[in-house]
Amino acid sequence: MPRLAIGPDFPRGLSALAAPVRESAVSALRRFLLTENGAPHPERVRGARDARVATLRLAEGQRGVVVRQREVYWLRALLPDPDAWSFAQRHRYGVNPVIGVLEEWDAAALERVEPALRRSAGASRLFDPICDGDLLALGLDPRVLPLVRLITTEADVAALEPLLPPTQHLPLAVLGRGGSMSEAWRELDACRAVEGATGWVDQDDLHAALERSPDRAVFAADAEELDQVLAAPHWCTFLHPPQHRLARSARYDHPVLVIGGAGTGKTLLALHRAAHLARHGGGRVLLMTFSQGLCEDLSGRLDLLVKDEVIRKRIEVDNPERLAVRIVADAEGRRPVLAGAGARSLAELTEQALVLLGRATGDLLDDVDPGRKPYRHMIVDEAQDVSPVQWRLLRAVVPRAHDDLFIVGDPHQRITDTRVTLSSVGIPAVQHALRVSYRLPHELLSFGVRLRGGGPTDGLVKGLAGMYGLRGTGHGERPMVRAYDTPEAELAGLATTVRSWLDEGVSARAIAVAARTMKLVRAAKKALGGLDVPVAMFHHLKGLEFERVALIGVTEGVVPETPPQDPAERARALQRERSVLYVACTRARSMLYISHSGRGSPFLSL
Repeated sequence: MPRLAIGPDFPRGLSALAAPVRESAVSALRRFLLTENGAPHPERVRGARDARVATLRLAEGQRGVVVRQREVYWLRALLPDPDAWSFAQRHRYGVNPVIGVLEEWDAAALERVEPALRRSAGASRLFDPICDGDLLALGLDPRVLPLVRLITTEADVAALEPLLPPTQHLPLAVLGRGGSMSEAWRELDACRAVEGATGWVDQDDLHAALERSPDRAVFAADAEELDQVLAAPHWCTFLHPPQHRLARSARYDHPVLVIGGAGTGKTLLALHRAAHLARHGGGRVLLMTFSQGLCEDLSGRLDLLVKDEVIRKRIEVDNPERLAVRIVADAEGRRPVLAGAGARSLAELTEQALVLLGRATGDLLDDVDPGRKPYRHMIVDEAQDVSPVQWRLLRAVVPRAHDDLFIVGDPHQRITDTRVTLSSVGIPAVQHALRVSYRLPHELLSFGVRLRGGGPTDGLVKGLAGMYGLRGTGHGERPMVRAYDTPEAELAGLATTVRSWLDEGVSARAIAVAARTMKLVRAAKKALGGLDVPVAMFHHLKGLEFERVALIGVTEGVVPETPPQDPAERARALQRERSVLYVACTRARSMLYISHSGRGSPFLSL
């Protein structure tokens, strides 16, 4: 019987169809899996660059493009008939000979670009100093080697990016800008999603390549598995290779710290690691985040990610403040009072919870009796805003054993005055880095980095953390910065902009409006006249993402407020304000609107 491998673009194409057409396409796929009478059959593609490519007629005017090897069908895309035939003719497929992952080539476009490269090639070629053997050792396809030898400038390399698989382009981009072979190899190795995929690679085995490429395919052997894949949100099913490798690692012998810029998938990684440990770990999992609002968001996403109720119940979601309160309340038999004369502060409660926890579990018994601890595994999101005393509490909640702490964060998104290195609180973490922002197009990412100030910052690890190497994927709209003469005109402009987005078909829940102060938040809500669009203060957007974001009141004297006079305090306050604005700006996936009345914030003078 046939076995389907669902590519990430197929569910997107399916969701764009009208409901009757979508149902017809899914029904056709079920029949195909069951080999029933009337099931669609693979149709050969005349003029195809790859003989394994075929199409399946799934609905009136809609075809799936498949790449076939024996009984395995990789369902690459779902497109209208003419587009499906064109796509199937244009592309060819292969297996990277070094890391064994699947590669897709726009062969037709490469054929057209070669004459242009020949015409523009200069006497000195960019890759002349590098021998063929070194390029082939990086997995370069021999059929592309003549094309590479024509490249004269870095601009030529950049122009080829849409036409080459990432496993081919990324090493070339490193060498093209003067990087070393070892740096190019590291870029190639980062494309590996599955640990241990080394050794000899059978370049004719498409099935094995798909198994090594979980970002490109999820297998479905029956109708039930097919329905699960098609119904799940994209983020539940497909992880980019660095995310997949970190989330699904079989075992970490030391605490892990993953640093990543905005949009690199840190929260997604935390969710998938929690789910993995709930399935394969040794006990209860605690997922920690910054606030109650984020707890609710993560809990809802875990409900989508983990369908097995028994496994889902192994994961708890909390924040450090509530954890401390809960430990003290359990010991005292009632919830402690946090406000008013004589009440304990959160910092005092956290210290008390740490003492109580040490008495209950024994700090020296981790290795011999890890089951005495309340939790076996802990995932920490938004780690940059956890205070030293909170870190000591979190360290005490889980045993010092393998897979104890998995920590994700970004010091550049810190919105508190917290400054702590993990080693100083007894957490000798091994650091990993995510450097590709999958959420943000290049235009939004570069704007945010300039606004934040790309300089290094301290926190989480000894020394300074820089933003070097962070890059976006694809291109999009430039941020819109609008100046108004009066606050009233600015609010009217906000209402007009949000209504225009809604008229374009953008969902109200995919839009966020934010401001620095509560007064401006109330004014924005009034101006929007009851539109069901989330409106919040900048820092309440932390950890969330939206299709479009509008930030108002980015005005001198508001962002930032008048900073302290003391030079050191002033510098910290300004950097914190930059971080808060940076966090708000980088919540947008596709469009960012910023407005001010009067003189704009000095942060906007990029």
